[in-house]
Amino acid sequence: MASDEDFVRFLAEQMENAGVIRFRKMFGEYAIYCNEKVIALVCDNKLFVKPTEGGRAYIGEVVEAPPYTGAKLYFFIEDQFEDKEWLGGLIATTEKELPAPKPKTKKHS
Repeated sequence: MASDEDFVRFLAEQMENAGVIRFRKMFGEYAIYCNEKVIALVCDNKLFVKPTEGGRAYIGEVVEAPPYTGAKLYFFIEDQFEDKEWLGGLIATTEKELPAPKPKTKKHS
């Protein structure tokens, strides 16, 4: 089941105090970016945040699950996304620990 863009837009608004948030549709699901780093996936209208040590400490009792079959485990955020301040804090904490994206190389034709 593909994710609903309205739900993804709601999540992006909930995260807006963490930095520059944008999302991109990929294979019927979505990647959410904070300051140009992929920090979360939305699959089947469920939020999965990339795991980091800071995120683990922030959440406390972490629930981990793969966002799709064959994926690595992410932090599954079941309903805490309703709390804008809490979610923004988690996303900001996660973004700080993730490496900067690698520059894209141009393909030669």
